[in-house]
Amino acid sequence: MEQRYQSLKDFYPYYLTEHSNYTSRALHFFGTALFIGLLVFAIIKGPLWLLAVAPVCAYFFAWVGHFGFEKNKPATFKYPFLSLASDFIMFYHILTFQISNKLKEAQATILEDQ
Repeated sequence: MEQRYQSLKDFYPYYLTEHSNYTSRALHFFGTALFIGLLVFAIIKGPLWLLAVAPVCAYFFAWVGHFGFEKNKPATFKYPFLSLASDFIMFYHILTFQISNKLKEAQATILEDQ
């Protein structure tokens, strides 16, 4: 039976295990960084149409990671808001060099739940 996640705390370990491939995580990180950069640039300098382009850029890199490297479907399809929040958390964990430990913890949590 498929698990339905109700909280970000419960969802994030699952999200991380769906991003176990290094290249996929790197693509997600780049896409999120590009999103943030375009967002800031559009707000400060314009043009405002970049606000519409920013999420497309982010999802492009994320989906290349999923379909090309992870060989799975993005969790965004089932959990759009939890996935969006988790992507920023993962970005932070990569940026602060915590991702290896967080991934190990997530894998242990998922194994315990099975």
